[in-house]
Amino acid sequence: MIAIVDYGMGNLASVAKAFEFLGGRVKVTSDPGAVCRSKGLILPGVGAFGEAMAELKKRNLMEPIKGSIRGSKPFLGLCLGLQLLFSSSEESPGVKGLSILAGRVRRLPRRAALKVPHIGWNQIQRVKQGALFRGVPEGAFMYFVHSFYADPKEKGVVAATTQYGLEFPSAIERGPNLWATQFHPEKSQRFGLTVLKNFLEMVNRC
Repeated sequence: MIAIVDYGMGNLASVAKAFEFLGGRVKVTSDPGAVCRSKGLILPGVGAFGEAMAELKKRNLMEPIKGSIRGSKPFLGLCLGLQLLFSSSEESPGVKGLSILAGRVRRLPRRAALKVPHIGWNQIQRVKQGALFRGVPEGAFMYFVHSFYADPKEKGVVAATTQYGLEFPSAIERGPNLWATQFHPEKSQRFGLTVLKNFLEMVNRC
């Protein structure tokens, strides 16, 4: 069973429906025990960094998430779920993130020809040829909705990048079990579903 973490913020239903369409068994849950017992973990999210961290703490979900990642359980962060992996964010000064990855989340620069938030379809350029993007062509279009981007200290964790006023990491990969995407695969049609299918297959192999 894949646990989709419910902390009161996120596109939970659409993520769950996407996995169910692919034949996955998922549970939307805020129960720390269910998070620990799951075979795979999804951290979705739409909203503010500080509010999200407050909700994770209030629901006693921080340690189960960290422990799952340390224990090599397949983990996939989506949008805000990617940003929460980092130490801090310009969106919420003074708020500490999960600190799974070193680095800071920064605001997208405002440019005359580019609107912030970044909403809509944009291309990803793969940096790593990992399992998450198997069957996804170079330059595939994915769907984005965000005003902030991750700036990791360790550049080796960047799995894909996207251009929007600057080049930012649109996917993260670390070790054998941690992946995250700034784009929304559940809203990215064919190639987004391919990303989710690849994650599901990795969970099923565990």
